[in-house]
Amino acid sequence: MNKTTYLLTAMLVMAAITLAIRFVPFLLFGGKKKVPKSVEYLGGVLPPAMIAILVVYCLKTVTPLSGAHGLPELISVGVVAGLHIWKKNTFLSIGAGTICYMVLIQAVFN
Repeated sequence: MNKTTYLLTAMLVMAAITLAIRFVPFLLFGGKKKVPKSVEYLGGVLPPAMIAILVVYCLKTVTPLSGAHGLPELISVGVVAGLHIWKKNTFLSIGAGTICYMVLIQAVFN
């Protein structure tokens, strides 16, 4: 299989999986107007849990006594927390925090 065929196949598989994921809620819940309590619960607890896991994962290797002393991580955590408190948008918070961290470690604290 050449490189182009491999890439096209991978893209088709990803597109099919994305479509399947989008259709699953409609297949599971059908035409019901009321969202099940368990789904409402998960929708409420998963975004903060996801951010907590990301914070722990991102800060587990910070060594405050060397290098930039954890400043890029601390600044990025502040961006994530501030945006999440202000806008309450998980994707915006995580995305902006990631971009902030990448800019800091690549351009400022390199």
